[in-house]
Amino acid sequence: MKPPVAEIRPHPHILHGDVRPDDYDWLKEREKAEVIRYLEAENAYADEALRSVGASAEDLYADMLRYVQEEETEVPVKDGPYYYYSRTVKGKPYRIYARRRAHRREDLEGAVEEILLDVNHLAEGSPFYSVTEVVVSPDHRLLAFLENRTGTDRYTLRIKDLASGEILPEAIPDVFLAESLAWSKSGGDIFYLAVDETQRASRLMRHRVGSVDADALVYEERDTTSSLTLTGSATGDYLFLCSEAKTWTEVRSLPSDRPEGEWTVVRARRPGIEYSVEDKGDGEFWVLTNEGAENFRLATCQAEGGPERPFREALPYDRDVYLEALHPFRDALLISGRAGGLAQVFVVKDGRMTRLPWPDALFTARVGENRSYETTEALISYESFLTPESTYALDTVSGQVHLLQRKPTSPAYDPSRYREERLWSRASDGTMIPVSLVSKVTVGGGAPSPCLLQGYGSYGLSSDPHFDPLLFPLLDRGVVFAVAHVRGGGEMGRPWYHHGKLMEKRNTFTDFVDVARDLISRGVTSPDRLAARGRSAGGLLMGAILNMAPELFRVVVAGVPFVDVVTTMLDDSIPLTSLEWDEWGDPRDAQAYAYIKSYSPYDNVQPKDYPAIYVTTGLNDPRVGYFEPAKWVAKLRATKTDANLLILKTKMGAGHMGSSDRYQRWRDLALEEAFVLDHIGRPSSDLPPMGRDGEDDGVSLG
Repeated sequence: MKPPVAEIRPHPHILHGDVRPDDYDWLKEREKAEVIRYLEAENAYADEALRSVGASAEDLYADMLRYVQEEETEVPVKDGPYYYYSRTVKGKPYRIYARRRAHRREDLEGAVEEILLDVNHLAEGSPFYSVTEVVVSPDHRLLAFLENRTGTDRYTLRIKDLASGEILPEAIPDVFLAESLAWSKSGGDIFYLAVDETQRASRLMRHRVGSVDADALVYEERDTTSSLTLTGSATGDYLFLCSEAKTWTEVRSLPSDRPEGEWTVVRARRPGIEYSVEDKGDGEFWVLTNEGAENFRLATCQAEGGPERPFREALPYDRDVYLEALHPFRDALLISGRAGGLAQVFVVKDGRMTRLPWPDALFTARVGENRSYETTEALISYESFLTPESTYALDTVSGQVHLLQRKPTSPAYDPSRYREERLWSRASDGTMIPVSLVSKVTVGGGAPSPCLLQGYGSYGLSSDPHFDPLLFPLLDRGVVFAVAHVRGGGEMGRPWYHHGKLMEKRNTFTDFVDVARDLISRGVTSPDRLAARGRSAGGLLMGAILNMAPELFRVVVAGVPFVDVVTTMLDDSIPLTSLEWDEWGDPRDAQAYAYIKSYSPYDNVQPKDYPAIYVTTGLNDPRVGYFEPAKWVAKLRATKTDANLLILKTKMGAGHMGSSDRYQRWRDLALEEAFVLDHIGRPSSDLPPMGRDGEDDGVSLG
């Protein structure tokens, strides 16, 4: 079966005296049947081309199920008279939310479980179904949640009466998917964030539960380069509304017992100044601010006052510690942050800040879900590539830490079979780039191994080590899994982000290429055994490195890739565009235009050999429109000079996150990784499948 050929329809873009031909611009017109036919033809071609790896994908999926604990229960979290948690059931694709009434954790086992929300039941009959923001009212009588059946960022607010078990008739559409709900203290009103036509969270609304009157517009953010987030304070006494762009924030606060009161600005927005606040519980707020402190410093201010209330230093600034989020309790303040390239937890008490110590060299530690300000048991989450997610209880009075739960693992998992380590690769400008590696202990020391190198590097987000049972079937097949912590992320603090955005964005791509070259020079892998993978902005990374250094990689996976950067950043009718000008640059400026065009994957496709490429997208994706990868693939097909496979798989009923059904997500991943293994190496056919008995069977890769 031959791949589909998209018709070339010249459509020049002219800006700053530059003519950019866009022969596939017509693929943006999703309402036209010819566009849908083209995407379906690509799907049909993909199905046929992937038929040869179907058996390998089934083996991978079977091994994934051997490692995954299909039934697991999250650590219950104390909130008032209840402990809240969620759990999964074997064979069921979605989570179940529940609670038990208990005074102490020791009393949970004998307490009766109350099912709050069975997402499996709600999802019946829907090919896609997502629930976010499950929020219980302060009096524990009502539960608000957001649901979506299309994959967009437009969710519907629903409210359930927990006494009767009935979902109330009000259904409020066009609510943003995250950090967008907060109850008043009485539970009589709920605030939510509504999205505009570009799916930007732009309006704060107040809804009176049970009322048929129109909801009240409380605040509208008219600056299209910013959006809103909404949270409740740890004490429950305040609500916080944050207007935030990429370079500034402005927080408004409201006492939660005055839902019709006036929201007051904590500090008026100023270019370059970012801050966040939390309630101390004593008439003051805790503050994290980057004013005079690129990695943020801890301060305090009065809880009541005007928009220029002073921030008072609470601790001396430490430039080597990046402070990210505040978690106050009655007896201590916990801060999520970073030091030494790793996610850490810091405890502030009696005017001192100390870092919680951990035994491993490579890990991720963060403050877990906590719902009670008064508790003396603060939950801490800890994991690594080889340590399952572990929940610790920190006594906020004594400072003692003890293990509450380590997520159970399959009998197939034996940590002694694997190793994890941190390497440092030198970038072309001399910067040392951290690289995380995990593999079987028997891999290495001889011929180069198959390697999957992953990266992201945008928005200041970090790709931290985490325990993923779905990874072990790959490791069992002799693959080295590596993560390049490139600039543009936040791994090494806020400067790491700043040196990988705007007019320094190319650092993200050259860092990844330099890491790949370093792994090859060390003998870890070789170009014919090296795969690369990235999603979303990480998909942009994949598109860029394909143009810059295609010879280094045998196969590249680009998930929902942001690859038509110039066109998207010029169209502010597209969701997120105006919010992103401070991330990528505004191409209406000639200098920014030239720089973005120099790396934009779609604009730099060339007539040369590329490796095999596996591309995914979703028709309903509001963050990276399906047309970006569709246009990119069409241009690659018409331009590249090799005969390597180029796959485009479009989820016709989903969005940015792909399938909502966890089993289908795992099947999708197994197929993707079977494609990768088919190019960088796979177990010999005369040997049994991996991971059946938990023993190292010495499989070699051919």
